[in-house]
Amino acid sequence: MDVAGAGVEAVVREFADHRFGAAVDPDGLAPEGEGSVLAEADEAFFAEIVRGVVAHQARIDAAITRRLAANWRLDRLDATLRAALRAGCYELLDQPKVPTEVVIDEYVELAKAFFDPTDAGFVNGALDGLARDLRPDPQSDPVA
Repeated sequence: MDVAGAGVEAVVREFADHRFGAAVDPDGLAPEGEGSVLAEADEAFFAEIVRGVVAHQARIDAAITRRLAANWRLDRLDATLRAALRAGCYELLDQPKVPTEVVIDEYVELAKAFFDPTDAGFVNGALDGLARDLRPDPQSDPVA
């Protein structure tokens, strides 16, 4: 949405129609229509996250900004990295049934797929800090 300027419903539709269940060929070597198929996706949960990030973006961005170094602004982050942090922050804020460790692990793994280990470590540290800010009572976490 950041890069293409697409609206939330267009993004949800794009993923539902063209991304989920599609074959992935990162090397461009597989014959047409072949390659690895992405894992089964929970399309409703995906849509809830995308819509939730947009609906609560000001609150999410403020929480993330508090965790950035003093001289950093959110808009200086790579768009994909920023999207991962926003989605992870939304889950920490508004998805209390998802354990903190699961939220952090999923977005760190996502970061590893797109970025080098340093950036994945940044996502880990940022989400860990956000979890301490947003879920300060370990008794409220279903896994704790």
